[in-house]
Amino acid sequence: MKASIYVKWSLFTAVILQILSGCAPTITTYQLEPASGDITTIDGRPVTKAEDNGIGVVASFEREDLEYAVLDIEIKNRTDHPIDINPADFRFVALGPHQDTLPDPRGNGLPLVRAAADPTYEASRIGIKRKQEEKRLKRAKIMNTVLLVAAVASDVSSSTNRNRTSYREWVNKRITHDFMYQGIAAKRAIDYGTFANRMQRYDYEEYRWRELALKANTLGPNESIRGFVYLPKVASANYIALSYTLPEQAIVPLLFKQGFVTEKKKRRH
Repeated sequence: MKASIYVKWSLFTAVILQILSGCAPTITTYQLEPASGDITTIDGRPVTKAEDNGIGVVASFEREDLEYAVLDIEIKNRTDHPIDINPADFRFVALGPHQDTLPDPRGNGLPLVRAAADPTYEASRIGIKRKQEEKRLKRAKIMNTVLLVAAVASDVSSSTNRNRTSYREWVNKRITHDFMYQGIAAKRAIDYGTFANRMQRYDYEEYRWRELALKANTLGPNESIRGFVYLPKVASANYIALSYTLPEQAIVPLLFKQGFVTEKKKRRH
């Protein structure tokens, strides 16, 4: 009898574990993989390089960063004269599964073309973003004060008219006002939490643009520069036809295959 119970319990446990493993949380990872140029693997990462008219570009996918796909880029000047570089000169065309051009969703009849972020411009906007967030918090404070004053006034009025209402009505109003106070307190906490989170994000963005991103610069002959280039993500694309263009000098093409990999998140034991 005990053996039978043990077997049934073991089967039940196995079923539960199977269900739980099937319901394990998953994570989706964004990836860009080189699909053109001279591709090699360095430290387990695919790296591609291409060159045109003495201008060389070495590129690999670094990571997904908020609304951007980040590429680790090195630009080499193999010419006999200085060149001016700017990460905003990286542009890409979003392509479909057959490397066909995707239309711009803005409906202008043009292909979907995007430029890499300009770190200088983006860094200059951080101060504006912070001021906007401070104004948003100030408006939220005013609204919270108005709501609190209204709740207190209603509460005082309800208490003043205590003798004119039944006990049940008084209890219902008491519960209603308690919910009002709790709601105002919760809104205040959310407002401050949102403010803190956004300001923290802006601190990171400022660090990203000033310290990590590839900067506009002048490269002398046989010099190189390296940094991160931030491409706006286009979720609908299967391929990213990236190019680095120096007007009347060179166009360096780089093709990347885009994908999303979903895998189960490993449990901690």
